[in-house]
Amino acid sequence: MTELVAVEGTGASLTERYTGALMNTFGAPKRVLVRGEGCYLWDADGRKYLDLLGGLAVNSLGHAHPFIVSAVTSQLATLGHVSNFFASAPQILLAEKLLGLFDVPGKVFFTNSGTEANEAAFKITRRTGRTKIISTIGAFHGRTMGALALTYKPAYRELFAPLPGDVTFVPYGDAEALAAAVDDQTAAVILEPIQGENGVVVPPPGYLSKAREITSEHGALLWLDEIQTGIGRTGDWFAFNAEGITPDLVTVAKGLGAGIPIGACIGLGAAADLLQPGNHGTTFGGNPVAAIAGLAVLTVIERDGLLNNVVAVGNHLVKSIEALDHPLVAGVRGRGLLLAIELTQPVSDKVADLALQAGFVINNPVPTIIRMAPPYILTKADVDSFVAALPAILTEASA
Repeated sequence: MTELVAVEGTGASLTERYTGALMNTFGAPKRVLVRGEGCYLWDADGRKYLDLLGGLAVNSLGHAHPFIVSAVTSQLATLGHVSNFFASAPQILLAEKLLGLFDVPGKVFFTNSGTEANEAAFKITRRTGRTKIISTIGAFHGRTMGALALTYKPAYRELFAPLPGDVTFVPYGDAEALAAAVDDQTAAVILEPIQGENGVVVPPPGYLSKAREITSEHGALLWLDEIQTGIGRTGDWFAFNAEGITPDLVTVAKGLGAGIPIGACIGLGAAADLLQPGNHGTTFGGNPVAAIAGLAVLTVIERDGLLNNVVAVGNHLVKSIEALDHPLVAGVRGRGLLLAIELTQPVSDKVADLALQAGFVINNPVPTIIRMAPPYILTKADVDSFVAALPAILTEASA
């Protein structure tokens, strides 16, 4: 049925139609994309791009992965949707497989996105009987009203104040500040194991372990937002695995569906039973098609050893960029395939635009940071093609 979306016109003419028909919440699109395969994308003018952003960390298995395509189309042809008055096998199997990634019993609430997963977790925290939540400076947890209340960036928040909740922000990575903010009235502490939207900020070693100690001491929930870092993005199933702790709540989304919208709020231990019938709901969450996509993603990551590939290719990318010794590069940070190039000048917008012109999709979340979150199937040869083009891009951006 591809005739339903047959492309007529150039990228410029389609962009004009986009701006005339869609609400202006994202600005004008950089390109109109028409096809994807593996780690590559093609636009309406026939140009090819290496996708080093993965749809903002969503396309964990790249584009048009045959196992995902087969699983989703087969499920849609069998049973596409049921209401939550009923269950489906993909929903049950995905929940069990997700829980199998943890070392304690738990339960799953499926959503359609990351921000909805955080909304569910937000409501779970209220079931503790407390309202106070501690978030962090630089945090991004979504743009729906509840999740926005936990998000720090003033530009995202101020137009929509007052926001719900009793939220206090403390410096990220500062265990002493966290300890000073948490008390016996605290319902939960929400943390990203690595702050993605803030420029791939990695906290000091031991920060999450200390957060676990602090929250346990005061009977507060430790809620880890793994929406960007989870499902293998850092080379572990979850970024917190590196510290060997067990949180109370974990929210995931982006990489779970490899492009099919799905998120999950996972309650562990006693937190798994805080929500009761009638407390929360969703029409599409746990839809059989979305659930089979998540099941297929986890299966392929295991089958193809992609956690190892994430580590190996991520390390190769870091070393290759550092070896350039370019004056615009201050360093490379991150873990696995969630990486940032730190720039010595605030020209990340120019770098991203020039890279796109050269055939590489990257992202500039803050003026001195380039973010990369490519598919887990990225190869060292793909990395080498980007690194070969990077010096000219950086030099022109800094001129």
